[in-house]
Amino acid sequence: MEEYSLEKKFRVGVIGVGAIAKISHLPILSAREDVELVGCMAKHPQSARQAQRRYAIGQAVDTVEDLIKLDLDCAFVLSPKQEHPEQVKKLLEAGIDVFCEKPMGLTLKEAHDMAELAEKTGRTLMIGFNRRFAPVYQKAKEVYKDQVPDVIIAQKNRPASEYRATLENAIHMVDLMRYLSGECVSVEAHSIYTDPCYETLCTAQLQFENGTVGMLVADRASGQWVETMEIHGHNRSVYVNAPDSIKVVDEKEAHVTTLTPLAMGWAKVEDKLGFADQDAHFFDCLKNGTVPLTSAADAFKTHELMNRILTAAGLPNLE
Repeated sequence: MEEYSLEKKFRVGVIGVGAIAKISHLPILSAREDVELVGCMAKHPQSARQAQRRYAIGQAVDTVEDLIKLDLDCAFVLSPKQEHPEQVKKLLEAGIDVFCEKPMGLTLKEAHDMAELAEKTGRTLMIGFNRRFAPVYQKAKEVYKDQVPDVIIAQKNRPASEYRATLENAIHMVDLMRYLSGECVSVEAHSIYTDPCYETLCTAQLQFENGTVGMLVADRASGQWVETMEIHGHNRSVYVNAPDSIKVVDEKEAHVTTLTPLAMGWAKVEDKLGFADQDAHFFDCLKNGTVPLTSAADAFKTHELMNRILTAAGLPNLE
C-alpha cells in the first residue's frame, strides 16, 4: 500500500453530489487543509458543475474513468446505493483508496465482491457507518468498555417511507448493535407493509453470541424523525437521544451530556452525527496504514445481519 506523507495533500475525487454530499462530506472535505478536491462527477452533469463551483473543486467530469485520470489518491463514493459496486470496483482496480457510503450495494454478493477486491488489491475501502463516530455513541461505547450489556433497545423512526427503507436507514442501528455487542446468533423479525419495497414498519429481536439481546424498531409512519437507544446491564443504563444528548445512570447518580454547547454553540450536524470524525478517521488510516473501524470486511458482516433481518421480516432481502 502507498505510504502517505503527513504533509501531503490528498488528491480527492467525489462521485455523487446529492444530499449526503452537501450536508456532510463536501463541507468537511473542502475545509480540510490536507485535502485537494480535484474532481467530481454526478448522474446529472449540471449538478456536478454546481458542486464544482460551490466547493472550489478542480474539475467536473462525466465518467469514473475521467475521474481516475485526475491522478487521485482516494475517492468518496456518495452516489445511490445501486451504483456503488461498479464505481468502487473501477476505483480499486485503478489503485485508488475508497470511502463508500452505506449500504455497500443491493446484494450480499456485491458487498462480498467489494470487500474481496479491496483485500486483493491491497487498497483501503471504508464504509460510511458514521454513527459509530458520533459523540453520543462513542460515549455509550466507553461506558461498557470490555463488558457487554444485557439489552439494547434501538429505534430509528421517520414520518415517511422510502425505497428499501429499513436497509437504507435502520442499518445504522443494526451496525451499532454489532459494534456494542459483537456477532448475532439468532434473529426474529416482523414487518408491516402494503408495498414490501416501501415498508411501514420493521421490528427485530436479536440474540448475540455473548448473551446480549437487541431490540430494533424502525417505523416509517411516526410523528417526527427520532433516533434513540437504551442500553442496560452491569447496574448501569445509557439513554441516547441522538444526536444531541446522552444520559448515563448508575446506582448512585445520573450524568447528562448535551452536544449543543460544542463549538461555542455552533456544533453542526457533521460533528454531532460523527461525519467529521469518520472522514478524519479515513484519512488517518491512509496516513498510518491502519485498517478502518468500518472496513469493508467488517461492514459486510453488518450487511449479512441486515439480510437475516429482512428475510425474517418477509421483506426483499440481499440475496
